[in-house]
Amino acid sequence: MNLDDLRNQIDSLDSEIVRLLNERINVVLDIGAEKKKAGSEIYVPARERAVFDKIRRLNDGPLPEESAHAIYREIMSAALALETDMKIAYLGPEATFTHQAARSKFGVSVDYIPTGTISAVFDAVENRSTDYGVVPVENSTEGAVTHTFDQFATTPLKICAEIYLPISLTLLASQSKEEVKLIFSKQEVFGQCRSWLNANMPQVKLSPVESTTKAVQLALETPGAAAIASVMASDMYNIEVLAENIQDMQGNTTRFLVIAPKYGSATGSDKTSIVFGVKHKVGALYDALSVFKADNINMTKIESRPSKNKAWEYYFFVDIDGHAADPVVARALEELHGHCSLMTVLGSYPKAVV
Repeated sequence: MNLDDLRNQIDSLDSEIVRLLNERINVVLDIGAEKKKAGSEIYVPARERAVFDKIRRLNDGPLPEESAHAIYREIMSAALALETDMKIAYLGPEATFTHQAARSKFGVSVDYIPTGTISAVFDAVENRSTDYGVVPVENSTEGAVTHTFDQFATTPLKICAEIYLPISLTLLASQSKEEVKLIFSKQEVFGQCRSWLNANMPQVKLSPVESTTKAVQLALETPGAAAIASVMASDMYNIEVLAENIQDMQGNTTRFLVIAPKYGSATGSDKTSIVFGVKHKVGALYDALSVFKADNINMTKIESRPSKNKAWEYYFFVDIDGHAADPVVARALEELHGHCSLMTVLGSYPKAVV
């Protein structure tokens, strides 16, 4: 078969792919109409997980698994945009890592609404000006994002999904590395590449700002300045990359949460997040946490935060394996409730593939 024959074969396959994609979209629109009649959520994390699992099983190659995932991510994004005018709030501005995480979950076809603070993301979802929100919750190098935990202590919103985003930090500037006298970025970002900065730019002044995107904007406006941000910011603001992958830990990853009015059904591979407070007595926290050991439930995270209602009183945020509707988890949570002054399920959601 010669080159022309092969190209004709590609053209024929493309024609069939486009036809099938539109046929799939039409079925999705019918499903969306039924969801609206029933008052159901358009975005269903459990169904999303099932589709990705199915594609992984069906894909025998040579198409790489991550490529198949990316293709179907955008197919589903286009479908969501056609089903409803979906809006996603995120900690902005554009090109921040939270923006990047949101796009990795919902694709490029839906509308993204940047906000200036984490609390503004919660407000946007709570007042229904957006359908979902994306907020950072912890970084593998720098630890917890305390503002997010504090919001969960008072909000009625739930966690419906999680995102793990590998963080690749990039030095960006409009001049050469030797001309850089000042670097803008978030304080947390400086912490994530402290060793690289000490080894490569020890005399350069570091100036913390509220976001990596703001850092890029200031670097473009300030002579002798650079920014540490993502490659996405380089593309969006047309600024030169001076150094890539400058983070100290190559496995540096940030976890993000998708917030919504309610959480979804079980998938068989889920995580549940809760917040609780314990009574002031000896062994209260030990007694509370022992319910998970008794039912052989794996606790994957615990974080404490001041309650802000009373001095030296704390809330505990805990992640466990399983869904709140699973009988063994439901039983443990019911028993936990008896040990607590307060206890709330923040959400059950599919475990993200890390």
